[in-house]
Amino acid sequence: MLVLEGLLPLFLPQAWREAFKRMIALRDGQLRFFGLVSVIGGLGLILLGM
Repeated sequence: MLVLEGLLPLFLPQAWREAFKRMIALRDGQLRFFGLVSVIGGLGLILLGM
């Protein structure tokens, strides 16, 4: 997981910085929705790998 998370700041640091700035500006509900989508996406990837 950390390898995947590290790819964006490694190869596209400016895009990562901009994405992080946008995430900070989101409201709590929006961040929770983003987190839920991330969890569902991760579980989907795990299930595809089985």
